[in-house]
Amino acid sequence: MSYLLIVRMKKLIGSMENLMKECQTLKDHLDELKSPVVFCHNDLNHRNIIYSEEKDSLTFIDLEYGGPNFRGFDLGDFFCEFAGIDNVNYSLYPNKDFQLKWLRMYLEETAILKGDDPDITVDDIAVENLYVEANKFALACHMMWGVWALIQACYSVLEFDYVEYAELRIKEYHTRKNAFLSLQKLTRSSL
Repeated sequence: MSYLLIVRMKKLIGSMENLMKECQTLKDHLDELKSPVVFCHNDLNHRNIIYSEEKDSLTFIDLEYGGPNFRGFDLGDFFCEFAGIDNVNYSLYPNKDFQLKWLRMYLEETAILKGDDPDITVDDIAVENLYVEANKFALACHMMWGVWALIQACYSVLEFDYVEYAELRIKEYHTRKNAFLSLQKLTRSSL
């Protein structure tokens, strides 16, 4: 590993102690959400979603990262991926109105798959709480992919600037951290 690479990484994360502290703070916030563990794609970007107009259906592909994970992680990662892959632009992160509509459909389809009536099980509180969950977990996605990129920078033989990608993800984590961590779940008594 080159000296320049070490300097870039140290500038990005400071010390390992700082990184661990940041991760623990995030974990504490995420634990409070009690996000259920479900089967997740774990890399749900536009390249891994195939829409068939003919069948009016979606198919998810490229499941090598698929497995159990927190529901909020997959949803947060899905929204993060709106920024793109090759030319990342976080101004494309979906706004709250778009997310609420999408999350309502997600909850309605989940209810139907479980045999529940979505008119009874899906309300504004459930949708708003899933919004909070997805956006707090979006921070975990930025952190995870940022750390993943730092590891790749040390070991990958591919010609790719992994440290630059880590910088993008970790910078976006810090940009959104205060706003997302301040989001609060609703309760019936908080209305």
